[in-house]
Amino acid sequence: MKLLIIGLCVSVLAIRAQAHEIGTTQAIATFRADRTYQVDVVVDPDVLLTKLQLAGRVALAQPRGLDERNQMIRSLDGVFLDAITLQFGETRARPAFEYRPASAVSDLVQSPSVVRLTGTIPPGSADVKFGYSLAVGSYALNVRIGDSQVRTFWLDGPSPGSAISVTPPPEQTRGQIAREYFRLGFTHILPKGLDHILFVIGIFLLGTRWRSVLLQVSTFTIAHSITLGLTMYGVVSLPARVVEPMIALSIAYVAIENLVTSELKPWRLALVFAFGLLHGMGFAGVLQELGLPRAQYLTALITFNGGVEAGQLAVIALAFTAVAYWRADRAGYRRFVVQPASLAIALVGLYWTIERAWL
Repeated sequence: MKLLIIGLCVSVLAIRAQAHEIGTTQAIATFRADRTYQVDVVVDPDVLLTKLQLAGRVALAQPRGLDERNQMIRSLDGVFLDAITLQFGETRARPAFEYRPASAVSDLVQSPSVVRLTGTIPPGSADVKFGYSLAVGSYALNVRIGDSQVRTFWLDGPSPGSAISVTPPPEQTRGQIAREYFRLGFTHILPKGLDHILFVIGIFLLGTRWRSVLLQVSTFTIAHSITLGLTMYGVVSLPARVVEPMIALSIAYVAIENLVTSELKPWRLALVFAFGLLHGMGFAGVLQELGLPRAQYLTALITFNGGVEAGQLAVIALAFTAVAYWRADRAGYRRFVVQPASLAIALVGLYWTIERAWL
């Protein structure tokens, strides 16, 4: 049992968490009433250059500065366009390419770069398919048709998504928006939020009583709800390159504390609250990528948060079901479940911390 838990958890060391990759690949597509379109693909410029060199089968070269890097990316525009699927009906478009480089925010932090694709929708076309073969994992495609609300589609890896109508849809009702954003919040945890899942499991493992588990989860919920709202309204803000490593470190810390103590200490709640503040900024990053509807902003914000909570409770329910047999024996539960699982989660958290901070 111990080896099984360690093996399963450590196997995800090679997987990058996809819960809220702020500032990584996403696409924003606008299809206007005059039949023109604009698709902005938001990318990490350094990663993009390496991908383009590999896809174009050119020698990997390290640029000597930002200007040279940007020029190298522009010179590989044809490779990028070959990686894009933008198909209207049966017609595959070849849009115009424009690379907009990242602007320096500080010596350590840069805003994402944008590849802007523009063109005209072919006459008679009623739908479009989009794909980006250089993408790894799932990413958000935010679509606006005319003046309609933004709709979000999650695409998986390099495969093009389903056809999307370019005809303006009817205005969504409050109930439709509530259902859509509740679903997005839930799926942001299950199955897409691997780092949030590990954090919640870390909280769950140390609590031998439901009261202690629910107290920690409630504290976490209150904290991330605060920063989710404050960040979305522009009151507080931290760059993703600061938030993401700290979220990973919070996962490692909770797991390590599970290894060195067998009882819930008073300071644990304060730390869970602090970590919840960080996770709330991560959730806000996802919502900023999705684009909240302006007419129903508060409804979308609240229901997304409700979906997140439902996802967290589902994780706890699944975890309890998985280890219910062991929880009756406290010594066996700690030896065969808490210690090996916490060790594996700590290793994953530390790996992600290094990956997000330096890789």
